[in-house]
Amino acid sequence: MEKNFYEQVFEVARLVPKGRVTSYGAIAKALGAGGSARMVGYAMSTAGLAQPSVPAHRVVNSSGLLTGKFHFSTPELMQQLLEQEGVVVVNDKIKNFKDIFWNPLDEL
Repeated sequence: MEKNFYEQVFEVARLVPKGRVTSYGAIAKALGAGGSARMVGYAMSTAGLAQPSVPAHRVVNSSGLLTGKFHFSTPELMQQLLEQEGVVVVNDKIKNFKDIFWNPLDEL
């Protein structure tokens, strides 16, 4: 059976290694839907219900901002999860974003 868009998004998000991040747009491009970053964001807002679990904290906007933080049980949880993996976050933005960015196109 063919997977729906949200399931495809979750599949890519599950590949992001610990301590690394990717963006909504990068996932959209990897799925051949380059203009659909917002749809990836919508999918990620429901990731808490997905099984197996999705490391939604590793998906940020193209500037490294934690724009999805309000979809977590507390707005601070996204940053806490990233910091537990060694990612430095300052003012809701990932420090050294380009260095820890993971591009799904390089892996798929």
